[in-house]
Amino acid sequence: MQRPGFWDDQEEAAKTSAEHARVQRRLESFRALERDVEDLADLAEMADEDPEIRAELEGQLVSVERRLAELEESRLFQGQYDAGDAVVTIRSGAGGTDSQDWAEMLLRMYLRWAERRGFDVEMKEASEGEEAGIKSATFLVHGENAYGLFAAERGVHRLVRISPFDSQARRHTAFAQVDVAPLVDDEVEVEIDEDDLRIDTYRASGAGGQHVNKTDSAVRITHLPTGIVVQCQNERSQTQNKATAMRLLRAKLLEEEERKRAEELAAERGEQKSAEWGSQIRSYTLHPSQRVKDHRTGYEVGDANRVLDGDLDGFVREYLNQNAGS
Repeated sequence: MQRPGFWDDQEEAAKTSAEHARVQRRLESFRALERDVEDLADLAEMADEDPEIRAELEGQLVSVERRLAELEESRLFQGQYDAGDAVVTIRSGAGGTDSQDWAEMLLRMYLRWAERRGFDVEMKEASEGEEAGIKSATFLVHGENAYGLFAAERGVHRLVRISPFDSQARRHTAFAQVDVAPLVDDEVEVEIDEDDLRIDTYRASGAGGQHVNKTDSAVRITHLPTGIVVQCQNERSQTQNKATAMRLLRAKLLEEEERKRAEELAAERGEQKSAEWGSQIRSYTLHPSQRVKDHRTGYEVGDANRVLDGDLDGFVREYLNQNAGS
């Protein structure tokens, strides 16, 4: 960064500067943790004689353990795109209105989790359900390790509860699919043949002002060879929506390549099924008791409302640790 002419290429310099800031933050976290661990040793010696110091020691220990877990988490991201941004799509599945309501509950959960993690989020598309909830939603997550973290949530999520849409108050099961793709720079090569694309325009729905609702500014792109569909309606013009949709398509095609690679690796290891891609990964039970269980790791939490309010770190860390050990 000190080289003469470093800022001549503004785009490349900005990337290097961002990487420097990311590494610097990690290094500072490590050094601060080192200092605090040294202080713990001194406090431990004095704690035997002073109850007040013992209470301070316990508080410091909790802080150190939490920050150590965060630092440990950062070493788990070894994938090519893990450190970068993510494209997250939520789709309602089997379960009718309940599944559309469930998809909206998942959207709220992930937006809360992203906020807790300090990520920036951009909504790109949301299609409302007929009676309640959403049919689908797509948003971008910007921040360090966003893709590595959100990729742990890829798969089918199952909800069991007393349906608020059933007049007889019966228990219903609903499903929703979460897809996660890496949001990459334009320099990353992804082959897209224009002849393989079907591009449709339509009138944007939902909030967005008179201009959005009265013109066919929303864009839907279908990649015919794979059946992948992306859409965007939140930009100001059809041209901007098309550009964003093409970027989302590139991300989805990269995700497809990653999926195939994961299946090939699983086959080489002699595993019977694809590496959890598209499989049911977690159940959220709200009746008769409350619990959330991850079927991949066995990790379970008894307070479902806390999880639905965005407390997902335990599930994600358990999954990442298991993957790192496999």
